[in-house]
Amino acid sequence: MAASSSFRSRVAAVGDFLRDHQRAIRRIQWLIVVGYVALLAIPAAMPLPGNAASVFNNLTIAAQFAFWGIWWPFVLVSIPLFGRAWCGLFCPEGALTEWASRHGRGGAIPRWMRWGGWPFVAFSLTTVYGQLVSVYQYPWAAAAVLGGSTIAAVVVGWLYGRNKRVWCKYLCPVNGVFALLAKLAPWHYAVDAQAWRAPSRRKESVNCAPLLPLRTMRGAAECHMCGRCSDYRGAIALSPRSPETEIVAIAQGSGWQTALIVVGLMGLAIGAFLWSASPWYVAIKQAAATWLVDRDIYWPLAQNAPWFILTHYPAVNDSFSWLDGAIVVLFIGAAALSVGGSILLGLWLADLILPAASQPRPGEADAKARRSRFAGVHKLAQGLIPAAGIGVFLGLSATTLTMLHNEGVATGWANPVRFTLLALAIAWSLRLQWRLAGLRSAHPARRLAAVSAVGVGLLPFCGAWLLLFVLW
Repeated sequence: MAASSSFRSRVAAVGDFLRDHQRAIRRIQWLIVVGYVALLAIPAAMPLPGNAASVFNNLTIAAQFAFWGIWWPFVLVSIPLFGRAWCGLFCPEGALTEWASRHGRGGAIPRWMRWGGWPFVAFSLTTVYGQLVSVYQYPWAAAAVLGGSTIAAVVVGWLYGRNKRVWCKYLCPVNGVFALLAKLAPWHYAVDAQAWRAPSRRKESVNCAPLLPLRTMRGAAECHMCGRCSDYRGAIALSPRSPETEIVAIAQGSGWQTALIVVGLMGLAIGAFLWSASPWYVAIKQAAATWLVDRDIYWPLAQNAPWFILTHYPAVNDSFSWLDGAIVVLFIGAAALSVGGSILLGLWLADLILPAASQPRPGEADAKARRSRFAGVHKLAQGLIPAAGIGVFLGLSATTLTMLHNEGVATGWANPVRFTLLALAIAWSLRLQWRLAGLRSAHPARRLAAVSAVGVGLLPFCGAWLLLFVLW
């Protein structure tokens, strides 16, 4: 018990350290902003690299590797390990939007911005658009996607809020993804309600940039782990917890979160990673092109779209026709419907197998989740977060491994590691399904049947990775 208390004290001290070194954190953030802008702007101003270019002799390739080989895959990994510390301590967009908000006009947040569907819509549009402009391959495309997002963050910061991160809370394309993955973090800022009601030991106000209600904060999904509120009123402390606590005991889910998990991360993202390697894509495109030519319809075969709409780099013989773009969108949409639909069907069957979900007490869950007839499905969908997260990591890290392979690094070890990670994530998701089913039924056979329904629904998701990494 004493050892446990000592560990908790050391963890809480980390939160206090972050609180006391906010100026140093801001300096680090500005250094990252400078590096981020340089990696976006300088390669975009340079000629496209030749065939002999590598990470070690070409800044464009080095920037590509930094963004897509290291930055995004391992930012993703950091979220379930440390919560949204990336957002609060390092993110350049977060730093810029808060800075703009500090000096901006301080307008009220409009109602349209508070719509709960933005995390799903922003992630989906960014993912599809990134594929159409080949964001992983070309610096102009990276500047359009990442730079465009950064400019939007600054504009929103200047327009709305005062010293807040309105962009991060409502419109950031990865906010929803990070919020889901942070539910797995083994740390959170715990709020002691009794201490909060006691006479305050700390009188100064706290600027919670992501606009969280500190008094009622229960999970890590939206917390940016910046440490500013550590020990506030003697009631808030960085604390360890079980990585399953938030999903099992706190999170109720919602329709938009379920859509992001099932359709977005486990369906649409799969299509985005698969299409360029798929022989099905080639066959569909050839069949469509033949049909068009037979009818003397040639405009969809033209490769005249600008680079910011469809990939257009004739100097390196890489340009999309309008047909290419249409088939890419069709392929990604079909993957989202087939893989996501199978998973959603599995969740629905599991919900039917289990007794009706008990209604949460007031204050325990979002009001919309309480009213929803699909509340049980939304709760079960939360258990798929580990599988959804590993899927996106596998897809992003494929770029890492491809670039390493191009540099002569042996990657024969990759597939065993990939499928081990996938198996562990699927096993964790099924364990969470077992625990979630246990909240509604103590009957082992019923719980097993519900978990099995979800497991069968996951088969197309698993099969997609087999196609990408083994068969294609």
